[in-house]
Amino acid sequence: MNKLPDRIRIKDIARLADVSVGTVDRVIHGRSGVSESSKKRVEEILKQLDYQPNMYASALASNKRYSFACLLPQHLEGEYWTAVEAGISEAVVTYSDFNISVKTSYYDPYNYQSFVDASNTIIEAQPDGVMAAPTVAQYTKEFTGKLNELGIPYIYIDSTIKEVPPLAFFGQNSHQSGYFAARMLMLLAGSENEIVVFRKIHEGIIGSNQQENREKGFRQYMEEHHPSCHILELNLHAEPDNKDTAMLDDFFRQHPTVNSGITFNSKAYILGEYLQAHQHEGFKLIGYDLLERNVACLKQGSISFLLAQQPELQGFNGIKTLCDHLIFKKEVTQVNYMPIDLLTVETIDYYSNK
Repeated sequence: MNKLPDRIRIKDIARLADVSVGTVDRVIHGRSGVSESSKKRVEEILKQLDYQPNMYASALASNKRYSFACLLPQHLEGEYWTAVEAGISEAVVTYSDFNISVKTSYYDPYNYQSFVDASNTIIEAQPDGVMAAPTVAQYTKEFTGKLNELGIPYIYIDSTIKEVPPLAFFGQNSHQSGYFAARMLMLLAGSENEIVVFRKIHEGIIGSNQQENREKGFRQYMEEHHPSCHILELNLHAEPDNKDTAMLDDFFRQHPTVNSGITFNSKAYILGEYLQAHQHEGFKLIGYDLLERNVACLKQGSISFLLAQQPELQGFNGIKTLCDHLIFKKEVTQVNYMPIDLLTVETIDYYSNK
């Protein structure tokens, strides 16, 4: 074989296979109009050269439109999922040349039927790809089973369901995150023999796989390293409710010596702002995610540590991966753990989560 240039072009392949450039182009893109003998010669040359066509140029030339669906929990502006949506929007702009569109649907995380209804609407629309924040396995399986039947690839963000593996997952190793959070909390608590876990819960539903798995990791660490430490629990209302203040008043009245606690959801500010208002200055609190109100509490001292997980990057990479898989025909990495970032008042101003 004659010496080839570093960058293999279609005309080089045509010369080696003794066919026209048009024939090579048709073989590469799976079009008809090529004899079996010519097709075989071209494919042999492609295999020998390990040739990868310029998918970027091919995708631009195809003018195909791609519709993606996202399924996220309902939320208020400024909450955790707002950052995920910002990442999705950035990805849409980045890949706008390839005619992608994203329609986002929402479900009530404390109402499983809401997830079913929203997922069925997505199935009816039959998008090219789906990115979803899954709910419990039972209802997620129903959704992904229908997607599999239709041949629609799907991506999980924030949490994953191991029984129904996706094309890709972006999020923290939530069990490890909880394990690490326990270590950090006990560094703060020192020799204290009781701590408290704060939850946001509605009719027995926590509303997030991540939170449940974080707590499992947390409790594993405590069992292994501080088995004698008593873990108290306080379940606050999942929905905005002024009854939380009364519940917290009662808790601290009944447990005046508790000085350390953790919440596994992104609304640590509810506790931080309460601690400020009631002058519980010595309480050590760990929470999750860089919401503005959480950061304000961190800077004012009512939250000791925040654990962050780069939600914008999760949203962006989820859409990017659908593009890589569907448009550019690239192999994608299935499990993509986000870093477990520990932020303090001294480091928060120097941290970028993008």
